[in-house]
Amino acid sequence: MENISGQDFIYGMSAVGAGLALIAGVGPGIGQGIAAGHAAAAVGRNPGAKSDITSTMLLGQAVAETTGLYGFVVAIILMFVKPFK
Repeated sequence: MENISGQDFIYGMSAVGAGLALIAGVGPGIGQGIAAGHAAAAVGRNPGAKSDITSTMLLGQAVAETTGLYGFVVAIILMFVKPFK
């Protein structure tokens, strides 16, 4: 069995953490799909309110997407910032 240095262990765990951080993109994707579906149904029921529905949906999707972006930023930091160089 080969010994793993402390620095190699940290790099490995950084990669695992980056993979786990990218799971944060799943929730916003599902939520945005549901929001778009409900917005399409709302426009179908009331076509006159299309601009109000669309602007509200886009604002909500932008807010929901921030969690996915935060997870992506954390993953990039974990992969490319080497803590013990």
